[in-house]
Amino acid sequence: MAATTVVHLLRHGEVHNPEKVLYGRLPGYRLSETGEAMAVAAADWLADKHVTHLVSSPLERARQTAAPIATKLDLPLEIDERLLEAGNAFEGLRVGVGDRVLRSPQHWWKLRNPMRPSWGEPYVEIATRMLAAVEAARDAARGAAAVCVSHQLPIWTLRLHLEGRRFAHDPRRRQCGLASVTSVTYDGDRVAGISYAEPAGATPPDEVPGA
Repeated sequence: MAATTVVHLLRHGEVHNPEKVLYGRLPGYRLSETGEAMAVAAADWLADKHVTHLVSSPLERARQTAAPIATKLDLPLEIDERLLEAGNAFEGLRVGVGDRVLRSPQHWWKLRNPMRPSWGEPYVEIATRMLAAVEAARDAARGAAAVCVSHQLPIWTLRLHLEGRRFAHDPRRRQCGLASVTSVTYDGDRVAGISYAEPAGATPPDEVPGA
């Protein structure tokens, strides 16, 4: 019989971001106190999930989110660049509801093709690298479970790919809250199911999309 393996995709916790910018891959953005508590809640939720492999995006907020898991489960933390946040041309800018960035002519060229999307890393490239990272984690944890700490858009893009859905979407409709867990269950190498949980509770509705 093929081994059952689960890969838990954990989004990082809340980030200290008083200016409410889209921080993307910018350095210097770390977890807030609330985010640190979210990371602990996620670690508690994962404690009985038979996790044998832990890997994270290289960004500070992801590594901070992984730290309580490493401590609680006594696991080494590995870094995988493929779990990195998606590139975005609006990094450092406010792009929430009511902000004027998207109405500025200087940014219109970036918005020319939402299907790709033209303002950042193409969805197909995000899905390809995320799938490779998840399959590597699956192979490292055969018959048990792995945790991959990543970011909202990469996790959601991978889920769309695995479920055979279109990549173009409304960011407000992503099911990928702060410190949420999207779990991919494998029967051997075949995806047998996808589930979702929010160990730290629901994300506030005014959270910056894609952050």
